[in-house]
Amino acid sequence: MRILLAIDDSECSAAATHAVVAQFTPQNAVVHVLHADEWPRGLPPEVSSAEGSAAAQTILSLHELRRHDAGALVASAAAQLRAAGFSATSSVRNGDAREVILAGVKEWGADLVVLGSHGRTGIDRLILGSVSDTVARHAACSVEIVRAASVAA
Repeated sequence: MRILLAIDDSECSAAATHAVVAQFTPQNAVVHVLHADEWPRGLPPEVSSAEGSAAAQTILSLHELRRHDAGALVASAAAQLRAAGFSATSSVRNGDAREVILAGVKEWGADLVVLGSHGRTGIDRLILGSVSDTVARHAACSVEIVRAASVAA
């Protein structure tokens, strides 16, 4: 089974990683850990409206730091999976999380996507949308959505 584990730096993604280890056997599963860097989303407002070469350097430095952190995030999850006996690879891709995950499903030939749900409701869900809902509706494979509270530590 080819499992695409889509993560961010949230508790629900840690739960999704835990769920893969708890539910699947390493002999029957290969895992690819994927993180979507939605740059420049999350860029501080004071930086996003700055001008000039100093501002450009600040933005580039922030992006480099963000990519480094994202690389460390997926490497840590892949190492956790390998420690549990799984064959695991990882990557960080630029773009909207929904599009990156759906493209990853197609490119990698995933049989299953596992991802966490932040459990947003109300206005937050309306504004931010739901990555897990979009992936569940449009993925060409099965999707398991994990909430942080649903996985015992």
